[in-house]
Amino acid sequence: MNFTIIAVGRLKDKFFKDAAVEYIKRINAFGKVSIFEIDAANLSDNHSDIELSKALEKEATSIIEKIPKGAAVIPLCIEGKQYSSDELSSLFDDYANSGVSNICFIIGGSVGLDESIKKLGIIKLSMSKMTFPHRLARIMLLEQIYRACTISAGMKYHK
Repeated sequence: MNFTIIAVGRLKDKFFKDAAVEYIKRINAFGKVSIFEIDAANLSDNHSDIELSKALEKEATSIIEKIPKGAAVIPLCIEGKQYSSDELSSLFDDYANSGVSNICFIIGGSVGLDESIKKLGIIKLSMSKMTFPHRLARIMLLEQIYRACTISAGMKYHK
């Protein structure tokens, strides 16, 4: 299985970058990981709803350009479903068994994702009811991808 992560915003802190590199290295034992960083649209401090909508549409255009053909798209959003690690592993197995070879996760910026991106998702994924910075969400997602891969492979990491 190949995994694509499209994230609005860039990892700037060394500790986030180091964590991402470590999990990507681990996941690569199971499949390829590709990460695309999309520039966040600039918003004024007191932005209007129209300015926000235009910014999200601009980000959506950049996101869509990076989605691999035939990939199962999974946007991360607050209204998404929460999965246990075992359920996520089963989801990956189901996709693989149905011929899907790439799962594309999309992480929005601090103001979320455009509705057009959310509608592309076969499912929507919520990491938690709690709020996390999108940089940390990327690390959490990478860890869960690795964990799901180890569950599918029958390894003991997930315990």
